[in-house]
Amino acid sequence: MPKALITGITGQDGSYLAEFLLEQGYEVIGMVRRTSTVNFTRIQHIQDQVTLVQGDLLDQGSLICLLQEYQPEEVYNLAAQSFVPTSWNQPVFTGDVTALGVTRMLEAIRTVDKSIRFYQASSSEMFGKVREVPQKETTPFYPRSPYGVAKVYGHWITVNYRESYDLHATSGILFNHESPRRGLEFVTRKVTYGAAKIKLGLADELRLGNLDARRDWGYALDYVRAMWMMLQQPRPDNYIIATGETHSIRELCEAAFGHVDLDWQEYVKQDQRFMRPAEVDLLVGDASKAGRVLGWEPHVTFQGLIRLMVEADVELLKKEHGL
Repeated sequence: MPKALITGITGQDGSYLAEFLLEQGYEVIGMVRRTSTVNFTRIQHIQDQVTLVQGDLLDQGSLICLLQEYQPEEVYNLAAQSFVPTSWNQPVFTGDVTALGVTRMLEAIRTVDKSIRFYQASSSEMFGKVREVPQKETTPFYPRSPYGVAKVYGHWITVNYRESYDLHATSGILFNHESPRRGLEFVTRKVTYGAAKIKLGLADELRLGNLDARRDWGYALDYVRAMWMMLQQPRPDNYIIATGETHSIRELCEAAFGHVDLDWQEYVKQDQRFMRPAEVDLLVGDASKAGRVLGWEPHVTFQGLIRLMVEADVELLKKEHGL
């Protein structure tokens, strides 16, 4: 039975990846930080099938001990301070976790067992002020937030350890990927949850920032499948995972509200409080290399994804409010 360690197992991607690996016959170790607010909601249904252990990307010693004790063959580093707006308010913390945390894990692998295969969750936010459209593995980075800058560091330190120490260290440059498990602070979930609340009479407006920003949105379950496929390759590399389609926040609102038969323009209000200091306007990825080398392609469309999320939020709110 192969063994995998997932950092960030309680997050959206971590929970889907844990499910997927269990289906593949893996023993799954999930690293969680010791905090007073740990939320196990996303993995509640599989909690008895995984081993949860305490560790922290800020603490080198805990990572070394963890690898020595559990001896995983694969490590998926999904833990990060992953919310872009928060990175403006907590730039030093974001750098420490999202950037230096990657180095600590790579150094732990180098120290304990260089045969461990490592996956780093890189991000389309690294492209920021985009240099070309669509973005490929060779597109230069121009990050526009502390989060994006930290992810660039994490990406390049992964490449550096791969080339310097011959580690099987792979970087997956994932474009935006969503699901009903997405946090409420992220714009896709904010919109689908807001549309569901308004439909059920629990709210009468939704306040958003830049409606013209465009993103390449896919389904998280499709994307965690790609992570696993990357670590099954004989050689490590960098791969973009994306749908190749771009949609605006405006289109997102239209799709979500339209699914519950509402006109989004009657309810959505722009609010300066939600504007970023430096905006990323157009992200769209070219995943042809992943298709060619991994045989990967997305299964769920943008419309299908938003429908899935709206329906899940309607059911969630009905249950919560006894409707």
